[in-house]
Amino acid sequence: MDNFKAFGNSLSSIGSQITPFASRTFQYTKEQLGQAEDKTQLPPDYIDLEKRVDALKQVHQKMLAVTSQYSHEPYDYPANIKESFSDLGRTVSEKVQLLSAASTPAEAQAALTAPPTAKPQPKTFSHAIARASLASSQLLHQQHTGAGEDPLATALEKYALASERLGEARLAQDAQIQSRYLAGWNTTLNTNLMFATRARKNVEKARLTLDSVKSRAKGNTWKIGAGNPREDHHTTDELSPEAQEEIEKAEDEFVTQTEEAVGVMKNVLDTPEPLRNLAELVAAQLEYHKKAAEILSELAPVIEGLQVEQEANYRKSRESAS
Repeated sequence: MDNFKAFGNSLSSIGSQITPFASRTFQYTKEQLGQAEDKTQLPPDYIDLEKRVDALKQVHQKMLAVTSQYSHEPYDYPANIKESFSDLGRTVSEKVQLLSAASTPAEAQAALTAPPTAKPQPKTFSHAIARASLASSQLLHQQHTGAGEDPLATALEKYALASERLGEARLAQDAQIQSRYLAGWNTTLNTNLMFATRARKNVEKARLTLDSVKSRAKGNTWKIGAGNPREDHHTTDELSPEAQEEIEKAEDEFVTQTEEAVGVMKNVLDTPEPLRNLAELVAAQLEYHKKAAEILSELAPVIEGLQVEQEANYRKSRESAS
């Protein structure tokens, strides 16, 4: 038993000479192995703040995992379609203008495959619908031999133009969400919450340092064997002035770091920025859906008019045939 006590005392001597980092690591290891006594407890209010900060961090991570898709243009682009470079060369509006000037099928085909004038066109679901609708319209026009225009071809062309406008409105929505919501929430997650995490780590470091100093001062750096506590430990009254001063210094640092962390966490929790950013997200979505409703409200009666006219002509042709 005396040999164990001597070994424990030698560890105590070593503990007083090691670096603060090693001392904290030593204390942490003791705690993990259940060899630490009188672990300094954090205030209940502090622990509540930690839980709230952790919850806020999880909220940001969950929401950003989904809404970050607004940063990726083709998030709703169909995976099963293949568009060529010429398909993405010009906007639907530009192609319609070129087609309106075409007088032969060859010119019409050239208009559809005209070389690009700028960067490739966006890969969104609405833009894909627009390009498919315009190409379909031209297929019908090229094969139409009757009088006037093919009503379905005309409707598809108008649908193509409207769909392109829908795609542009979606891109405008995404840009607003990126700048007014995603940027703010990423800043909160990667900056504000990181500051809180750093402050909490400083508190943990200060606590480990304090408990390490206390343990070393009481001759309890490591617990080897089951010695007599009366023989192994010193009471607070028996601490030397130097040891008492070291403990008080560590306590002061612990209190300082705790107060600083409380301030940082309260600032993160109380800032109105996340809710303001969320309001901007909703506003951008609302603006987009209003614009979409406006575009489709303009298109619907036009398509309906073409459909009514075609149905009337169809009934007339049936009646005359009978």
